[in-house]
Amino acid sequence: MGKTCAMLHLQKALCLCATLIAGMASTLPLPAWAESVLLEAGDLFQLGGIGWVATGLDMPEPESGLPIIEASDNSPEAALLRRLDNAGKAAGFDGVLYDNRDRGHSLVPPGMFPRLIRLEFGPELRKQDMDYGVAGQVVLPAIVIGNSSTAITRGDIPRSQGRLAMTVPRYSKRAFLSYVSNQLYIYPEHRDYDGHDRFPVNWPYTVISEGSSHSDKPFMRAFLMSVAALTPETRDRLREESLIVPTLQMVMRRSQPGIYSRDAYKAGPAHRAVFAKGRLAPERMVALAASLKPDEIPPMVRLRVEEEDFRVRAGLAGMPEQLFNTPSSIARIWRGPEYSRHMVVSAADTEDPNGRDLEFTWVLLQGDPSRVRITPEAPGAARAEISIDWHDRFKADPDEPRTTDRVDIGVFAWNGAHESAPAIISISFPNHQKRIYEPSPNDGGMRLKSVDYDAKARRADYDPLLHWSAPWKDVIRYDDAGATTGLLRETKDGVFELSGQGRIQDGRTVTYTLEREKQDRILSMKVTPTD
Repeated sequence: MGKTCAMLHLQKALCLCATLIAGMASTLPLPAWAESVLLEAGDLFQLGGIGWVATGLDMPEPESGLPIIEASDNSPEAALLRRLDNAGKAAGFDGVLYDNRDRGHSLVPPGMFPRLIRLEFGPELRKQDMDYGVAGQVVLPAIVIGNSSTAITRGDIPRSQGRLAMTVPRYSKRAFLSYVSNQLYIYPEHRDYDGHDRFPVNWPYTVISEGSSHSDKPFMRAFLMSVAALTPETRDRLREESLIVPTLQMVMRRSQPGIYSRDAYKAGPAHRAVFAKGRLAPERMVALAASLKPDEIPPMVRLRVEEEDFRVRAGLAGMPEQLFNTPSSIARIWRGPEYSRHMVVSAADTEDPNGRDLEFTWVLLQGDPSRVRITPEAPGAARAEISIDWHDRFKADPDEPRTTDRVDIGVFAWNGAHESAPAIISISFPNHQKRIYEPSPNDGGMRLKSVDYDAKARRADYDPLLHWSAPWKDVIRYDDAGATTGLLRETKDGVFELSGQGRIQDGRTVTYTLEREKQDRILSMKVTPTD
């Protein structure tokens, strides 16, 4: 009897404790913002030679009781996002990660988006700098919006993180992998877009903000609001189809001030290599993102080069003219002596996620219209022939002093509801060389008359990862039929006459060697006596 009473008292006490604990839990204050998630070295699985996949990363449950955006934000876009969230129409930040890659230098404050989960790196990964600088080493099992407000400011190859990604082959592959893995990163241009556009490529894989440190912050805010404003059904479909980043790129570009029509969207001003803060329209971005329907999401344009005369080895140094081939960005560097080049490019591999018929538009985004000819097989066709003539340095915008050495051609797919983000073909010209072309008397075309390769002596800026300087000038010689017979090479040691086979007139052979000299890359000439 005594034991039975004791057991009853114990059960009542346990029930009372459970009730008290439950009551206390219901009254405990919510955390100020969502918890972070830690990525450790053991969570990673190597993905070929490109990078790693975070197969062991577990995402925490979202804190749905927290506000979607800070209460003090009274902007129109914040008000719109709150209304969408309160109505249950916004996907919010469930399954979204923020990856800050500058160790807090340009951090999105935790209180700005309280529900947003933040990625942190374990000590071993931090020692390897996998948390810093250009992204793409790790594919994460989440939608990722990230930034690195850093640049390479020391050493022999100073440049922005965006230009680094474009000029190192493995990084360009990683940039595309991020693009199709729902991971979007923003980097400042940091002196790569001041008086001269130094980017060899214009691509949709990243967003490059005009300015230096902290210029990325307004873009982070706008993209985070846009991804949160997507409906749950639309965002799930975009993630499933690996179309989060292409769609966010379309949303940002389509929402810019002055871009109020399809034709305006398919024009150069909407697709610069670098975006200024003043080109952002966050309220329009949130509204457009919220309006997207799962059965209307645009495709990602996939390009394939079918024919071209850009070569694997070209120019005196025998370097490749094909910087890289990726489905939504094709990059070429003009190295050969030709005045005109030719490509045939297909977008036939592009598929609409909902099986809609597609109509393609091929547009010169940047360049001289009189020197670029784009000929689709038919109106709306997925295949086009492209001819490009040599471009000296030019202004992309006649109203701005900035110059460029790059021609950009955009390809857009229309599915009847929305235009896609552009896939872009970029051709970069070596205008650190001083080239002179002249009319050819034989065929009515143009031919190379001379090239001054001595960029170092002229203090002409060039990228040593892509180009070189040489201490001489070549004057090309032709016969009466217009065929190249050789050249006169003017050097500090005198003038040499070279045959078309790379021999000096007396029979000595000329070979070339590339060498690094701090921030220069020098092509040197070696003369070998005859046997």
